[in-house]
Amino acid sequence: MPFGRLITAMVTPFQGDGSLNLTMAAELAEYLAASGSDALVVCGTTGEAPVLTVREKLQLLERVLETVGDRLPVLMGTGTYDTRTTIELSRRAHEAGAHGLLVVTPYYNRPPQAGLLEHFRQLAESVDLPIMLYNVPSRTGCNLLPETVNQLLQCSEHVRAVKEASGSVQQMGELIRLTGGRVLVYSGDDSLTLPALAVGAQGVVSVASHLVGPRLARMMALFGQGRVDEARDIHLELLPLFKALFVATNPIPLKAALRLLGWPVGECRPPLYPAPAGVVEQVRRAMEQTGILA
Repeated sequence: MPFGRLITAMVTPFQGDGSLNLTMAAELAEYLAASGSDALVVCGTTGEAPVLTVREKLQLLERVLETVGDRLPVLMGTGTYDTRTTIELSRRAHEAGAHGLLVVTPYYNRPPQAGLLEHFRQLAESVDLPIMLYNVPSRTGCNLLPETVNQLLQCSEHVRAVKEASGSVQQMGELIRLTGGRVLVYSGDDSLTLPALAVGAQGVVSVASHLVGPRLARMMALFGQGRVDEARDIHLELLPLFKALFVATNPIPLKAALRLLGWPVGECRPPLYPAPAGVVEQVRRAMEQTGILA
């Protein structure tokens, strides 16, 4: 199943006591499906995957699938620092009905490129689902190089996409050049979506789409139509928001923004923390500047 251009990495809503708020997750998924998202990711970085239990991850996946799974693809983040655990969780996601997997490079262990290649090769041989590799060196401590992805594509047909969040358009371009269209490349940074499209990326796995999904979808559509100046105008208009959503560790600012819009998504689980007043104020100003709040 194709993933489209605009993929939203969903927040995980919590109750006041820190437990999952599955009702709010369903409402949020419905809203995102109606506001421009072509696909959703649950249990990714924005979804606070490291602090969710396996049972919670599967509950979240199942509720979102029940809500919107007949209308758009739902991917589940299954990557961990252990190959065997990643394979087991991926199998369980498959059994639960996930349309695809988002698999981050093993964090903390900092495997060399040969280890990354073997990790993803074993996963691809174990699960019959489309896989989106997720490269985010600032979080994991290792960088999945374009040459390694190219090698992996030669031995696996299940790797369909890469979420490239290295922050380097040069690396993204090199990945696209080397793989020659055999894998879809997505920007993992909202602020680099337009530059990424310019070097051949498919789209973005977005945080900001919780707030401005229609405008992001419009920007990418305009670029695809060759109306680059209009696409650039939207990009520049949204830059203050892109910046504000990362003034503290994601998803702390995003959850603050959603609460400002009346979405009771709760706070982040420890070791993340509630947004301090200064962060909330920066987010509020950016939302006002971009017309999200009056």
